[in-house]
This record gives sequence, C-alpha cells and structure tokens, in this order.
Amino acid sequence: MQRGSDRLSAHRDDEMKHELQGLLRSGHPTRTEEWHDPEPSADDDPLVAGGPAAPGMGTAALPAVRQELARVLSRGLFPAGPRELAGALRRAYAPDALVESLERMPRSARYATVQELAEALSEPARHR
Repeated sequence: MQRGSDRLSAHRDDEMKHELQGLLRSGHPTRTEEWHDPEPSADDDPLVAGGPAAPGMGTAALPAVRQELARVLSRGLFPAGPRELAGALRRAYAPDALVESLERMPRSARYATVQELAEALSEPARHR
C-alpha cells in the first residue's frame, strides 16, 4: 500500500507530521512574517461564515444574494423566467436554497438583470 510521498520513507513522513502537528493545532498564525498572514474579513464583506447566501433574509441579504447569483449566472441568460434560471443554477451547482426559492417564484415573471432577480428573491415572501 502506498502512503505519503514517494521521495521519503513512511517513517520520515510520520516524523514530519509529528513536527508540524504543534504548529497546525496551535490556534495562532504559523508565519514568522506578519504580511504572510491572511487578512480578516471586513465589516462590509458579504456573509460567508454562515454558508452560501439564502434568499428571503430581507434587504440586508440583497448584496450577498446578488453576488451569489452573479457568480453563477451569465449575462447571456437574461431576460429569462424562473424555469430557465433555475435550470442554469442547477447546472452550475448553486446552493439549493437559492434554486428552491427561485422555483417558488411566479412562472409568468421575467427578469432582465441579475439585480432584478436578486431584488425579487430578497423581498419577503408576503410581497410576492
């Protein structure tokens, strides 16, 4: 059974894992230079800690929903209805919450831009 890298022996691989284990589990940056460390998220960054953006969270989620839609949908798809857009989202492996909320939209609706679609998805369900 092959294990680890081909250049080193299994014993050396285990030795190296043991040496790095303290650094990886320490809970603080492992870089000696500060500029190597990743920057924390800014206050105005979209929410990413809770997973993908989910529609129906109110107008506060509008930028996050718009960004998620723009990441997946291209301009060439518009104008389109919910069925075509839901199919495109599924083919692009978009989050299920996004696809399901789009499938609940009225079939007669047409969306000309990602912004229009994001606004329709972000508004509370009682306004639909």
